[in-house]
Amino acid sequence: MAAKSLEAQVRHQPRVAIIDLHGEINAFAEDVLNKAYAEAESRRAEVILLNFSDVDYINSTGIALIVSLLARARKSKRRLLACGLSDHYVEIFQITRLVDFMSVFPDEKSALAEEGRASITSSPE
Repeated sequence: MAAKSLEAQVRHQPRVAIIDLHGEINAFAEDVLNKAYAEAESRRAEVILLNFSDVDYINSTGIALIVSLLARARKSKRRLLACGLSDHYVEIFQITRLVDFMSVFPDEKSALAEEGRASITSSPE
């Protein structure tokens, strides 16, 4: 079976950039991930949401690439969130302790709802 290359599209909302991922996250995904992340950063989004709903496979190199995005987000004081992971990959994120550093949501709607609540409670009066 041939590997499906990764494709990524970035959608911008106020304060949030959503990166829709399609395909496989492996060593060949690095350029696509980095370009999408740079585009998400370009409008100074406070939060970047990685949407894994259409990701078929993530290998150990792919996990390392996600860790590198997390490091970039933390360095620039952005929140990195994830949504749409299969149960298997939620478990992988738990085992690798990625969930200690990025919130994982079942879907985009719940991630954006939580982010909305977080911005309300953290905004100055």
